[in-house]
Amino acid sequence: MPTKTSPKEEIEKLKELIRYHEHRYYVLDDPEISDAEFDRLVNELKALESQYPQLITADSPTQRVGGKPAEGFVTVRHSVPMLSLDNAYSDSELLEFDRRVAEFSHARETGYVCELKIDGLSIALIYENGLLNRGITRGDGVRGEDVTFNVKTIRAIPLYLQSPFIQKFKRMEIRGEVYLPLTSFNKLNEEREANGEAAFANPRNAAAGTLRTLDPQIVASRKLDIFVYQLYADGRIPFSHHSEVLGHLEKAGFKVNRNWRYCASVSKVIEYCKHWEQKRDTLSYEIDGVVVKVDSIQLQQEMGATSKFPRWSIAYKFPARQATTQVRDILVQVGRTGALTPVADLEPVRLAGTTISRATLHNEDEIRRLGLKIGDYVLLEKGGDVIPKVVKVLESRRPKEARDFVMPNRCPVCSGEVYRSEGEAVRRCTNVGCPAKIKESLLHFSSRKAMKIEGLGESLVDQLVDKGLVRDPADLYKLRHEDLVNLEPIGPKSAYNLLKQIEESKANELSRVIFGLGIRHVGERTAQILAQHYKSMANLSRASKEDLERIFEIGPVVAESIYRFFSQDENRLVIEKLAQAKVNQEIREAARKSDRFQGKQFVLTGKLPGMTREEAAELIESHGGKVMATVTKKTDFVLAGEEPGAKLDQAKKLGINIMDEIAFRKMLEAP
Repeated sequence: MPTKTSPKEEIEKLKELIRYHEHRYYVLDDPEISDAEFDRLVNELKALESQYPQLITADSPTQRVGGKPAEGFVTVRHSVPMLSLDNAYSDSELLEFDRRVAEFSHARETGYVCELKIDGLSIALIYENGLLNRGITRGDGVRGEDVTFNVKTIRAIPLYLQSPFIQKFKRMEIRGEVYLPLTSFNKLNEEREANGEAAFANPRNAAAGTLRTLDPQIVASRKLDIFVYQLYADGRIPFSHHSEVLGHLEKAGFKVNRNWRYCASVSKVIEYCKHWEQKRDTLSYEIDGVVVKVDSIQLQQEMGATSKFPRWSIAYKFPARQATTQVRDILVQVGRTGALTPVADLEPVRLAGTTISRATLHNEDEIRRLGLKIGDYVLLEKGGDVIPKVVKVLESRRPKEARDFVMPNRCPVCSGEVYRSEGEAVRRCTNVGCPAKIKESLLHFSSRKAMKIEGLGESLVDQLVDKGLVRDPADLYKLRHEDLVNLEPIGPKSAYNLLKQIEESKANELSRVIFGLGIRHVGERTAQILAQHYKSMANLSRASKEDLERIFEIGPVVAESIYRFFSQDENRLVIEKLAQAKVNQEIREAARKSDRFQGKQFVLTGKLPGMTREEAAELIESHGGKVMATVTKKTDFVLAGEEPGAKLDQAKKLGINIMDEIAFRKMLEAP
């Protein structure tokens, strides 16, 4: 009869299996299981650790995303200074470096290791007895910031070292370069521009900004990565050659850039540098040069360092990818969220393998900071797949006819009112029917958390708008069967089902309709608060800013946004059209099931396994309770699911009762 394993053994077995698959996926880029299977393993571990919290350890894969640092980032002194590198920009400077090395080597065979210079952020990882203890930025080379909370979110960094060789040392320090892959960088900038935020200029800035973000949840979502290149064991390098260091780092489970090469002579070094200067755009990450190191550790120690640079290493920097051109005009584009973005219309110029004729200027504050005028000559910069950026105005070449740019006060697409919120750099069109933002408005209006109209995807929305069938969300309720059957990929049956869902959506709760309107700063919870307070769309549309601000959880910024939305004639017309289409605009009080939670305040955080947070909120309110957005001293319970946010930390700090879904259901079922 097989022996039943203990919970501790089950947890250890799962941790080992998850570590193995993390290494296959994030380090070797060679996964053996699907994402769904991996998630199932992690969820199984979370469930066991939730049941046996005393068995949770710091090296568990579930502990990668933790709470925020209590008081920002503290600075820590490096045990071995993290020196910067001297630079070489030409073959002759590499030859001069080789001459200096030869003087120290006294005709001994030297040899070099060449590594790609990752354009990221240097980091020192401290392991105590095999366990990741600290992650410290380079800082000024002597002291860096402790960013351990954020470093743990990087999946390519092992939380525990399992190499027998490495385990025999009490303290290990691994150094590497944290970077943002280009796919993650481009996605991040698309999201920021859609939200009216300034895009990051390059992946290095994005990586540095991300690693210094105080919320590890945000850091984890941006998918930083790392390549490591150095190892200190109890304060020394326990190998005779740097090439051995790289090999042992890889064996220990770290991610080493496999494009490194041993070069027996400086001519081979130059050959390697020229090769990657031409091939840099084929990589999925940014590099800005090649790091050349003497391979012999003994020779490294003999050569030592100046006060700034090691003498045994040098960085060959690739030529800057810049170009000069003239700004012919400044155009204004309207994004999907209504954000107005100025864009430089440039005299076409060849840069980094592509012809550039446009460059985003982000917002009017950036134009003011640059001192840019229409007609100016400017310096452009671009790296790989990075968006072109105006980095400098060449004022000495400014033409006499150069003129100032003035940001429009009306939307250039629909002539609707443009508004800039206090504290924001972006102006936005407030017209819900603006053609530039209507497609995104329709997708939001029909989404699961709003009007829940299944089948209304991007392709269909594009066709509805492009053919003039829909100009605002209310027009969805005018669609006929014959309007839909000729659209791709809709057939007669799909058209019937879509019209049926549109019809059924008329009966949705008032809060869903309010949320579906896409009012800036109004999320699901705020929409529920507004519905409960005003009871009807008519009452809400007549509310003053002062009245809105008096509602608990509605601050001045949100109140201003709501008031401004309902002040626009275009938006009021859409609401009137929705009413004519018989879309519900009044709250329907749900039958009170009990007073079990009367006077009790709940806060929800994380993903519940057996119900949505909306369903949980409805249950709480149907039993007399209130669902609040933030944890305060007045909070009675925090209902926490998987991957909870900072609300859970705040609840623990305040001593609030915390429950999972099982405990919540027991409360509901109790006599």
